[in-house]
Amino acid sequence: MITAANILVGLMAALHAYILVLEMFLWTTDRAREAFGTTPEFAEETRTLAANQGLYNGFLAAGLIWGLIASDPTGFAAKVFFLGCIAVAGIYGALTASRRILFVQTVPALVTLVVVLLAR
Repeated sequence: MITAANILVGLMAALHAYILVLEMFLWTTDRAREAFGTTPEFAEETRTLAANQGLYNGFLAAGLIWGLIASDPTGFAAKVFFLGCIAVAGIYGALTASRRILFVQTVPALVTLVVVLLAR
């Protein structure tokens, strides 16, 4: 079960690394605008704000990677902490920005968190 938990944590880290790339480097491209439902004008006006958000997503990915490579109990604690952060951020995003975030971010984080806890 620990292998499944670590695979899910790795997938969550990859998701947030991808979000980092979209928000920091590709924000004004068609791909990012389609993913986030923005217009070219809005994307250009919010480029700096999106890059800041992307950086935070990178920190979440880094924390999960740290959890994967650190020995326990530090690794376990890092996984739980950063998955919890992702879930809370996803809930806030779903309430304030788009309900879609609940399914892209919060649900996967909570499922992964449950598997990590059960694998312990």
